[in-house]
Amino acid sequence: MSDFKHFFGNPPSDQNALDLFAGEWSSQPPASRPELKAGATPLFDDPRIAWAHHRLMEMGVAGGFTGRHVLELGPLEGGHTYLLDRLEAASVTAVEANARAYLKCLIAKETFGMPRARFLLGDCLEFLRAEGRHFDVGVACGILYHLTNPVELLELLARRCDALFLWTVFYDPDFVAANPVPGAKFSEAIAMETGGFPHTVHRFNYGPSLDWKGFCGGGEIYSYWMEKAEILKALRRFGFTDFRTEQHPNVHGSALMVAARKA
Repeated sequence: MSDFKHFFGNPPSDQNALDLFAGEWSSQPPASRPELKAGATPLFDDPRIAWAHHRLMEMGVAGGFTGRHVLELGPLEGGHTYLLDRLEAASVTAVEANARAYLKCLIAKETFGMPRARFLLGDCLEFLRAEGRHFDVGVACGILYHLTNPVELLELLARRCDALFLWTVFYDPDFVAANPVPGAKFSEAIAMETGGFPHTVHRFNYGPSLDWKGFCGGGEIYSYWMEKAEILKALRRFGFTDFRTEQHPNVHGSALMVAARKA
């Protein structure tokens, strides 16, 4: 943290706090705070959380996120945590492994207010392996494709959560063929088996992205992406039976939204 500005001579402000990570933010502040400047992606006004909220209610999860104890993995900068708090979740336990992202989450909590949220710094897989608590809903938005054993995450979430909202990009051979620049980051396909579930993963190499201080990928220099059909098969294998899905294009590849519930 040696590049931090250690002393501020100007009056206290929320912008001062955001400027501790100037040039590193991915998230745009909430639309209710247009005077603040950070990143460009509107994660504090992200419609994916509302989509999940309504799909969960359709599946019989009374209230959706409202009144539910939520486990959020990889909150990044707290944008989705903020929305879950605004939907009046009973609690949000948000686990973030990236130290700089964790500190940005704390700044966001102080700046925008998230009284129902608790941010924890550490590895979410280690948390799920050791933690005995049960949660009503798990949220894994933008994390599955940053892991080197993505199926283990799905297995562990199934042990701890009754319902799940998952958003992830996935390996789509048509997208890779049509987009040679992101496609070039993929190397070999590898057969794996986790929790008795055989599947294939595709190695994605981060490359120069690792040099950016605001890098928001995984903890290795590569990750393994799954194919859409195998993501859904894995969720069924580990106990989720009721699904709502939606697929849409993404700059990094085809993306999948899933709201899932156990019987």
